[in-house]
Amino acid sequence: MVQLFTKNCIQENLSSLDDWKQKAYLEFENRMTNTVDKFPCIPATQGFALNHLRYGFIEDPRKESSSTTLAKLLKHYGEISRDTGNYASLIVMFDTPPDIVERYDIEQFEYLFWSLLKTVNEQDEKDWPNHIPTDPDTNTWEFCFDGEQYFVYCATPKHNNKKSRYFPFFMLAITPRWVLEEFNSHVQVSDRIKKAIRERLHQYDKTEVHPDLKWYGSEGNYEWKQYFLRDDNTSPSACPFHKQWSINKKEKQ
Repeated sequence: MVQLFTKNCIQENLSSLDDWKQKAYLEFENRMTNTVDKFPCIPATQGFALNHLRYGFIEDPRKESSSTTLAKLLKHYGEISRDTGNYASLIVMFDTPPDIVERYDIEQFEYLFWSLLKTVNEQDEKDWPNHIPTDPDTNTWEFCFDGEQYFVYCATPKHNNKKSRYFPFFMLAITPRWVLEEFNSHVQVSDRIKKAIRERLHQYDKTEVHPDLKWYGSEGNYEWKQYFLRDDNTSPSACPFHKQWSINKKEKQ
């Protein structure tokens, strides 16, 4: 049985966790609670403060078993997410050995990310929701699993320019669509928070906001482009994820 943790559970049992899990969690906690260098995503910091987030720890993301564990975590999370609060998200941290950090570049982490999503999708026991297109190049496409829609954020140790996408461990933050819909339902409040997020993002990253950061369903928006942001504001020419896509790229030596 895979295990999802609450903030309180981790804090109470921190010393019993593996060393890398302790380091990963404490780094995440520091980012969410830093009142000087404020993390741009305000709903994420609120979710942390309110204990609405859930956490999962997975071994080396290169291992085949990691995608199986992620699929199990995501299935379990989908079953309980609506009971965790309006600022719900699943935070998944991977054991990221030094050899990955030293040898991998952004492109390889990007490939690793899409490979994981693809192999997780292959383990989905439910059909893709009828109302969500299977073509990523539509403005209403997004990643789905076990009948649920999700926004997926990826952070890596090799994001240097975009601090908002840097994390010393390979990490995913997976947010259910219903959370975002609830947030957007309060138009005046959400518009104000969105503006504040943009201002924080510009200050936090010290670079221009990536041109692919738009709003779900808006004209010219493609969710997949926001999942893994490159460090230099460029974008892939085509989405690496497709229902018929197969992994054929070799890891760089």
